[in-house]
Amino acid sequence: MPAAPSASPSSLSITLRILSIVFYTFIAFICIGLPIAVLPGHVHDVLGYSAVVAGLVIGIQYLSTLLSRPMAGRLADSLGTRRSIAYGLIGIALAGLLTWASALVLSLPLVSLMLLLVGRVLLGVAQGLIGVGTLSWGIGQVGAEHTARVISWNGIASYGAIAIGAPVGVFLAGESGFWSIGLALTVLALIALLVIRSQPSLPVVRGERLPFWAAFGRVAPCGLALTLASIGYGTLTTFVTLFYLERGWSGAAWCLSAFGVCFICARLLFVNAVNQWGGYRVAIACMTVETLGLALLWLAPSPVLALVGAGLTGFGLSLVYPALGVEAIRQVPTTSRGAGLGAYAVFFDLALAIAGPVMGFVAAHLGYAWIFCVAALLSLFGVALVTLLLRRSVTGGM
Repeated sequence: MPAAPSASPSSLSITLRILSIVFYTFIAFICIGLPIAVLPGHVHDVLGYSAVVAGLVIGIQYLSTLLSRPMAGRLADSLGTRRSIAYGLIGIALAGLLTWASALVLSLPLVSLMLLLVGRVLLGVAQGLIGVGTLSWGIGQVGAEHTARVISWNGIASYGAIAIGAPVGVFLAGESGFWSIGLALTVLALIALLVIRSQPSLPVVRGERLPFWAAFGRVAPCGLALTLASIGYGTLTTFVTLFYLERGWSGAAWCLSAFGVCFICARLLFVNAVNQWGGYRVAIACMTVETLGLALLWLAPSPVLALVGAGLTGFGLSLVYPALGVEAIRQVPTTSRGAGLGAYAVFFDLALAIAGPVMGFVAAHLGYAWIFCVAALLSLFGVALVTLLLRRSVTGGM
């Protein structure tokens, strides 16, 4: 009994230390969430471009994040995590200015589109720098034994920010115009830059470092499963607005909120599941739930059931990243943690980068409902892959 009071403050202290770092993830994903429900319709309806181009505008951000991961891992390992995050925040501020500028030249659709694309590229690079920086900083701050907790809270911050940012972005665009979203991005990034100036970073860990592609090879099996699961998220965030428009429904932003709320609830309820049951088992259970949610979105006859499908998708996807991440990061040394985290994140970025153009192609030929069918099938393939990885780990084949 005497030990009980000390255990609680210790756990609370760890959580508070994690939250002080994932604050920057929250700011970054608020900035990602603000335009996410507005941008496809803006490109399609205001600028007059096709669904494929709308998907490209969303997807190019994720492609930029993917391509920036080697640089992000190298910066976090060699220059320090705080500097990596600060560079990312500067990128968000510049992306906001370009988004604002694009709204001033709507009479020149091609120029406006180009400004949007450059801004999306900067936002993608910023996401890569901040994502790797916060995870590496958090794990270094509280210890590798709390890796799943750091990844979980980082995800809560990111998807919670998306859930908040999407309806706020719709409100801002409706009340003040699309330009206000760009201004909001810049202001939020500058506030975070002021906060981070007073927060000391961890010292850089010295020692031999794995080349990025060596780390990539070590985490690839878990990463491929992550890609198959995450395509559903990329599909939902990119095309749910146009899916709702095709059906004649309103409230697409709340579909994103349902995803985010259920995602957060699952992580809060099952935060210790990975340590109790192992990463592979948790990933299999979660991806199965995600598959059911995507299938329900495909077949949903009403907005209510679509919300339920989005909620199940968020609930299922919630622990996939930390569950597979714990298994992946075990494969790299501490001195190359940033490279390992960056390499693992590449597979998530890949899913989001290809979801836009690929699902845009599917939507153009079969309709928007079918994109969720395709995403559900890919998630099901992911379940099969993780089952294979679990069997190999149990039998010592890995």
